[in-house]
Amino acid sequence: MDFLRPASWEEALAAKAAHPAAVPLAGGTDVMVEINFDHRRPEHLLDLGRLGELRDWTVGERTVRLGACVPYAHIMEHLRGPLPGLALAAHTVASPQIRNRGGVGGNLGTASPAGDAHPALLAAGARVEAESVRGSRLIPIDAFYTGVKRNALAPDELIRAVHIEKAGGPQQFSKVGTRNAMVIAVCAFALALHPRSRTVRTGIGSAAPTPVRARDAEAFLTAALDEGGFWENGATLAPSLVKEFATLASAACAPIDDVRGTAAYRRHAVGVMARRQLGWVWDQYRGARRLEGAA
Repeated sequence: MDFLRPASWEEALAAKAAHPAAVPLAGGTDVMVEINFDHRRPEHLLDLGRLGELRDWTVGERTVRLGACVPYAHIMEHLRGPLPGLALAAHTVASPQIRNRGGVGGNLGTASPAGDAHPALLAAGARVEAESVRGSRLIPIDAFYTGVKRNALAPDELIRAVHIEKAGGPQQFSKVGTRNAMVIAVCAFALALHPRSRTVRTGIGSAAPTPVRARDAEAFLTAALDEGGFWENGATLAPSLVKEFATLASAACAPIDDVRGTAAYRRHAVGVMARRQLGWVWDQYRGARRLEGAA
């Protein structure tokens, strides 16, 4: 196994072009586990640890540009306001040691359906900045996951950053695991309200071959909020509306039985999380409207 250690982003792109099968190594929280258990033995490891620019972020007027290697601990500490859903997801990642090393780029590169960042990125409508010696492009998060542990990156591309719209409304994330820490998700769910566009988005993890959105649930809730004038009046949502949203979210799953949980349990748990999160985000939205009215 050869160890490539570029000193600049340009050197990293050149190395990836010369060795398309090289496995990028950043935090190492996924890659090193696979190597240690002899599940993977790549010919080349491409160490990105010297590239400080990948650990930088920029908060713009409408979006956050998040470097691929920004640790989860930094997201929790510095980006809770503009990226509340991702910050909540970061809280659930493994241990403090791993949160200080791992970042969103690693989750995206691995593309495991159980990755904690994926549901929040789907709900927020993120875009992945991929680059090679041929140029750069932005990949919509909806088009990024192409199969089990597969993504839309070309063999010579690296993830440079993730672009995420700053939260315009409440966001939530929940994860079910067999214990409270150091656990792979049995299933996970994220929900984001987007008042500017009067839409909602969701994300589901570890309950399908890839991270997915509950599109029928989103369409139902978007229509219900619009037709009922809820965005304007901030009225309480009827229990039947909340129940139908949860049922549709559960139906979006395509889970399997495995050592962490059954398919039936995963569907049930996603429905429960969807119901609870809708209550939480709507209470937050109503509270924000009352504060605006009192100002």
